[in-house]
Amino acid sequence: MRKKQLEILLQHVRGFPSPSAAMEQYMTPPSLASDLLYIAYMRGELSQVIDLGCGTGILAIGAALLGAMAYGVDIDRQALRIARENAEMLGVHVDFILGDIERIAFRRVKTVIMNPPFGAQRASRGDRAFLKKAVEIADVIYTIHNAGSLNFVRSFVSPCRVEEVYKARIPIKRTFEFHRKDVEWIEVELYRIACKQWSDVRHNRGTQV
Repeated sequence: MRKKQLEILLQHVRGFPSPSAAMEQYMTPPSLASDLLYIAYMRGELSQVIDLGCGTGILAIGAALLGAMAYGVDIDRQALRIARENAEMLGVHVDFILGDIERIAFRRVKTVIMNPPFGAQRASRGDRAFLKKAVEIADVIYTIHNAGSLNFVRSFVSPCRVEEVYKARIPIKRTFEFHRKDVEWIEVELYRIACKQWSDVRHNRGTQV
């Protein structure tokens, strides 16, 4: 499947009917989702993936469309119901799991894909909890963050390494009361983080008392 075909299919994915500002529920735009997924696909890194904070499923479903064994995890029951409907509509199987990413015991996977909360709202845990879990379970991480987050992310995921950075602009439509414009364009960055070579280091660090 070509990237443009993937993007067209992902345009049919339904978003949040009643998004939560506190949880920073914004759907990843199909163009950015297809960019992320195709980069991973062309590198052979979509064999088995987990989408942490999957929302209504656009990244996990896109991965499944490209042949991945895909899992999506979210704490929002309604979002997962729509995610399952989206997957069925597009004819793919994704295992969607209801739960808190900090409390679920995950098996190690090849790749984590995610668009975590940026931490703009106080009630949100921001991206730290998602990065921490991703580093614990994945060989490779593809993750979207607010522009200017590179130094923080590099420090937080160490000894894993941010090996590639891609820049993009995404539209945020007027969704919540605090939005002042019909459409706000924001700068984001997509990071590819390599962790496999550091898995033994992380394991040893985790066993220290």
